[in-house]
Amino acid sequence: MEKKWVLGAVVLATFALTGCKSDNGTTKSTEANSKKDKDTFTYAISGDPTSLNPITTSDRWGLTVTNMIYSPLVRIEGDGSQKMELAESLEPATDGKSLIVKLKDNIKWSDGEDFTADDVVFTYGEKVKKENGNSDNLWVGDKPITIEKIDEATVKFNLPSVSAAAINNIATETYIIPEHIFKSEPDFTANELKANPVGTGPYKQTKYKRGEYIQFEANDSYYGGKPSIPKVTFRIISNADTTKLALKKGEIDASFVLPNDIKELDGDDLKTYEYSENRVGYMGLNNASDTLKDVKVRQAVLYALNKDELNKAGYLSDKYYENVYSILPPANPFSTEDVEKYETSIEKSKNLLKEAGVESVNLNLAFSSDDPVQKIQATLIQQQLQKAGITVELAGGDGAAIFTELKKPGSTKYDLFMGGYIMGNDPDLYSRLFASDGASNYFQYNSEVTDKLFDNGAIQMDKNKRKEIYVKLQQQIANDAVFYPIVDNRKVLATNKAISHVEEAGLVPIYTFEDLSKLTIE
Repeated sequence: MEKKWVLGAVVLATFALTGCKSDNGTTKSTEANSKKDKDTFTYAISGDPTSLNPITTSDRWGLTVTNMIYSPLVRIEGDGSQKMELAESLEPATDGKSLIVKLKDNIKWSDGEDFTADDVVFTYGEKVKKENGNSDNLWVGDKPITIEKIDEATVKFNLPSVSAAAINNIATETYIIPEHIFKSEPDFTANELKANPVGTGPYKQTKYKRGEYIQFEANDSYYGGKPSIPKVTFRIISNADTTKLALKKGEIDASFVLPNDIKELDGDDLKTYEYSENRVGYMGLNNASDTLKDVKVRQAVLYALNKDELNKAGYLSDKYYENVYSILPPANPFSTEDVEKYETSIEKSKNLLKEAGVESVNLNLAFSSDDPVQKIQATLIQQQLQKAGITVELAGGDGAAIFTELKKPGSTKYDLFMGGYIMGNDPDLYSRLFASDGASNYFQYNSEVTDKLFDNGAIQMDKNKRKEIYVKLQQQIANDAVFYPIVDNRKVLATNKAISHVEEAGLVPIYTFEDLSKLTIE
């Protein structure tokens, strides 16, 4: 998918848990189907959204809520095709410098007002502002893209110079907000906006109690059709044991689980669905760390790791994961495995440390304490690096806090860190992470060569030449050893069997359901 991301701490996972047993040792039947409230769908999420601001949000649960309330002009489907939402058509100019978007007729906001081109111009006008913090794909070089209203149903994006990346991404996955509601909003950098949310999406937010739940009701004027389920509750449950027990009792209707939960949950009352998010789970290396400034030391760290061992421990079987060797997930059309893979070699690791003149290496490794896969893999990384004489102190903590710290320029609190992201198909979107001035350059990575490759790739209109550039880009980042890609894991969603039309609702990266209005309760 284009222009979506999940950064660091908000990657969701749940742990292998013990079943709820009756006195005779057998698993209790929940009788969930017969007791199911057919008016409400309850979905367990692992934490509060980091942000509910549709202009700036980039975390999993913030984007999931945004997708309930608002709509983009265009979505990119898993196969790379475009799905028109608020847009009727896209007309890119042959010179690569403009894009005309025709809007659909007769779309209403959830308060009954008409959706128009003014709303699109207003949304992009706020998003393009660098001070609002999420404008990366709306600038070409050092100049912003501009948007103008042609008529009530047409807008035109004007690029300051040719950019294949901008033409490909500009209309996708930006959620449009109504000008008449937010025109007086005092601060678009805030995590929560002052005005009550009004959108064109399938549901309206009615109540949010931090740490407990977010409630929604159907938007009867939704252009995609009136939602089948009148009410939705996102129940916030951070503890995986509690989540699984709630699933088994029928107190919640859906949540993510791990592969080793499937056999237990896929039975009379519950069903599981597996799908890929084109995600990259990784271990990052902080280039600002004094210990890791030498590339040979960073390479020594990577040669001491065993990717297969890490993934089998976290996901049990390669049915549920794929090893990753690049910054791009394997299914990405630009991805290559023609990079340095850092196949495990303790001898090579020790030799590199000698060449760097380092006798002892002491590092810390940050990971989210609430993410059981990260806990497992962090412990294994500690053990693997010890074999090469590299001592690692584990620094588990709150994932959001860890990445807030890593985002500070020059931060050296953490040497190594566990994370994950979902960025989309176009490689230019990954500049947010790996360009020197990237808004989420947690690696403190600064490479003129990499920056130049990102710049050249963005403006190259020839697809084959563009691919050649991005192969070189992936090779360069791998050689610089700032990033250790680990896994593209399959998500496993468990649902109450009373929940139907899951496939029609669409299981997609980040949002879980592309359009939750299509779900039904039998």
